[in-house]
Amino acid sequence: MNTIKRYLGIVWLALAALCGYFTITSMGIPKLTSGKTDDLVFGIIIVFVLMPIIVGGLVTFGLYALQGEYDD
Repeated sequence: MNTIKRYLGIVWLALAALCGYFTITSMGIPKLTSGKTDDLVFGIIIVFVLMPIIVGGLVTFGLYALQGEYDD
């Protein structure tokens, strides 16, 4: 069971990378460069508020799983 948890740590880290890439490329940059005020506000919230929270949480759980913090 502990090896499964460690493999899932790798999955969490990969998911964090994919989530960060997807958020920047398909939601962040198009909204920031559209020129509309509503899109600009939404893009700032997505890129500077929500993305760091989501990616940071996934990276934290992934690193803890790889380090064996959930082995108990």
